[in-house]
Amino acid sequence: MRISQNASKLYGLVGLIGAFIVGVGEFYLHFSKQVLAITESYGFFQFVSTEHLYLGHFIAIIGIPMYFVGYIHIYLMLKSGNKNLAKLVLFLGFIAFSVGGVWIGSRAFLGNIVHLKHQMPINTYKTIVDSYTNLLETLVNVLRIVILLLSIFFTAVILIGNTFYQRWMAFFSPLVILLLFLTTLLIPSLGKFIVPILMNITHFVWFGLSLYNLKLDENS
Repeated sequence: MRISQNASKLYGLVGLIGAFIVGVGEFYLHFSKQVLAITESYGFFQFVSTEHLYLGHFIAIIGIPMYFVGYIHIYLMLKSGNKNLAKLVLFLGFIAFSVGGVWIGSRAFLGNIVHLKHQMPINTYKTIVDSYTNLLETLVNVLRIVILLLSIFFTAVILIGNTFYQRWMAFFSPLVILLLFLTTLLIPSLGKFIVPILMNITHFVWFGLSLYNLKLDENS
């Protein structure tokens, strides 16, 4: 086994653990039985306890840096195929979770604002919420675009060949995995558990499949 494979396995495991930790944190931050039913003005936060907001906030923040390590694993798996495209995937991954880290770090604060809704004038509350949407929810759209581009380049490198991935892994880009899990919205009783932590589940599966490909390469 080459040294890069040993390092890649370690980095992949760190990324996998990070996706799990952030997923747990985000679940505490967002989940309630009303999470899919009440979306206007972030009203679902009314049903998330203050204790869960604080707990979820700190758990999620602890896990975010592990995502960056996970993307180093992806880079090591790709670089033998096309180093420049692999670097681009790494760069986009770093952008994605820099943006994602800022966004998730704001959610507990937003939740507390929603809890205080009835203690302030409605126009004041609306102004605060609108400002949040303009400043921070915009980052979600940035994240979506970055994940789209990242997925395209990830697939392209694998199809070029000579990576540590099997060719079938080209189908399992983050975008495709995300869309597959997004279909759980068709079953709200299941979707309410999946959608609040969708990006984390996507990366947990992605890192897991990536480590499986590394294991296949070791055994070949």
